[in-house]
Amino acid sequence: MARSTSFRISDQVKRALDTRAAHEGVSVTALLESLVVEGVDQRDFPGIVFRGPAHDRRAALAAGPDVWEVVSRLQELDGSEEHRIATFSAESELHPRLIRIAVDYAAEHAEQIHSRIDRNRDLIARSRRAVAEREALLT
Repeated sequence: MARSTSFRISDQVKRALDTRAAHEGVSVTALLESLVVEGVDQRDFPGIVFRGPAHDRRAALAAGPDVWEVVSRLQELDGSEEHRIATFSAESELHPRLIRIAVDYAAEHAEQIHSRIDRNRDLIARSRRAVAEREALLT
């Protein structure tokens, strides 16, 4: 539930918000909410950044893949959490500490991460069906 809240900000910050909101095609309120949520998450999970357009922001490691990609790969591996992290670290050259940051973020935002993994799996399945249909058409 949204609540009306009042903040005092400098004219410079207000102009920057107005400009950015117009550039992204969103309201100042929507932009400010997104910036606050992302800012708090970045402070809670150092090493996490956010990428993508305003309508489709996603958490990622600052110098690495999206969080959902990390979790998806870990789900594909066998063994304990530590074994999976070690395996993925060796595959990707990501430091295990960064992988743990991604897992910690994902644990706190599980619905968001699972939704993105599911969406990606659906896209893969749809793409495979399209390839099979094209191949069947040409045989």
